[in-house]
Amino acid sequence: MFARVYGCTIAGVEGKMVDVEVFLSSQLPSFDIVGLPDTAVKEARDRVRAALKNSSFRFPPQRVVVNLAPADVKKEGPQLDLALAMGILQADGKLAAPTAPWAFIGELALDGALRPVRGVLAMVLAARDAGYRNIMLPLANAEEASLVTGVHVVPATSLKEAVAVISGEQPPTAVPRRKRQQRKNEQKADFKNVKGQESAKRALEVAAAGGHNVLMIGPPGSGKTMLARCVPSILPPMTEEESLETTKIYSAAGLLVENSGLISERPFRSPHHSLTPAALCGGGRNPRPGEVSLAHNGALFLDELPEFRRETLEVLRQPLEEGFITVTRLQAAYTYPSRFMLLASMNPCPCGMLSDAEKECVCSAGQIYSYRRKISGPLLDRIDLFVEVTRLRYDEVAGTGQGEPSSAIAARVGKARSLQAARFAGHGIKCNAEMLPRHIQQFCKPDAAGRDLLRQAFSRLHLSARAYDRILKVARTIADLDGEEDIRTKHIAEAISYRQTEFF
Repeated sequence: MFARVYGCTIAGVEGKMVDVEVFLSSQLPSFDIVGLPDTAVKEARDRVRAALKNSSFRFPPQRVVVNLAPADVKKEGPQLDLALAMGILQADGKLAAPTAPWAFIGELALDGALRPVRGVLAMVLAARDAGYRNIMLPLANAEEASLVTGVHVVPATSLKEAVAVISGEQPPTAVPRRKRQQRKNEQKADFKNVKGQESAKRALEVAAAGGHNVLMIGPPGSGKTMLARCVPSILPPMTEEESLETTKIYSAAGLLVENSGLISERPFRSPHHSLTPAALCGGGRNPRPGEVSLAHNGALFLDELPEFRRETLEVLRQPLEEGFITVTRLQAAYTYPSRFMLLASMNPCPCGMLSDAEKECVCSAGQIYSYRRKISGPLLDRIDLFVEVTRLRYDEVAGTGQGEPSSAIAARVGKARSLQAARFAGHGIKCNAEMLPRHIQQFCKPDAAGRDLLRQAFSRLHLSARAYDRILKVARTIADLDGEEDIRTKHIAEAISYRQTEFF
């Protein structure tokens, strides 16, 4: 007796369809699962057996062989439990196969209840793309699944209810389709509350307008962290496509807030400096997205950059350059999207007073060298803007006036991003920071005086080819903020100024 049902698993942040083939033979009773299952899938034997018996179904007293196809793809997690149970019931003749193909997703409790699983959004998208229009899953995952159009989501609270719906004994529960929710921005940090630091604010405006990476350098208490936390308030709204991408990642990581709809606010991640390379890039025994992927379409803030372990920081090279990161394991390789804006801050020396005009630095030359060498040259080369943040004066701290609000800065950033969206339509990129060499040659052509200034800066600052390209990208963004099509000398000059620093 043979039956085939369809389930789904999660690989990285993408869903993968799985054919669950069940064969019953007249041999000594046993239950075997083949097809590269992980420990959670192997343990499904006991969960499914108990769930069937506690749902008033007989477990067949025969040899049960389940093949999970394709057999060369590793299957992870408990989301195949429901498909296994439905396949066994069909093979045993207790349940007729539905006329239309169904996809089954869900974990079974020992009493037959259906428990929610992570990554439902990605799995439902995969099922829809594979042609499955009827999807049964736990009730707790139904609202998340309803974000996907073009599918019929059928929720169930237990295995018994799932069987009743498939056999036609009980009508399916209707699920209200959720739309993208525009939640109110709860980010309280606003640039109007930042005292002074006008040059740093300008640099962060340029960075937000083009999606560029920033490193702020200054003494303790100068406002670096507060400036970074204000950046989300000036970033442009997410598009529908970006919302779906980000929500898929958080769903795969099990971090999606219940009843939240699609994520509509750009992520802002600020991990502690003690995190490991695996926590930053993703992976682990049961691979999940790391901080660089959770910051996708948003910003990643690394406070006190030299306090991070060097091997952790080196993980940033691939995502900063390519917009994704690949984690390789023994039996599989996982690719996670990681296109984010890097915000970093650091002190100029271990005591932090090297650049301070009022307090004397007590660090030795060796300590300063050791402190700075934690950040490698290749990583620094991938940063677009170096911003020196100075200590505030008394009149700036004690002043009662407010600075320019984030809403005004966000309006200028939005106009610049609109110009970039029109410019790069059909090119597969969204902002200036993502430009490839061919885009730079096409869209970043400075005038004669600008080329001469670039030539001088290239020799005097000992720039690499990557740094040269990044200056042109930043200059393109500055021109966009000015609403100008051509890159002028003043735009080149300002872009070069963001790479002039005495600390590196």
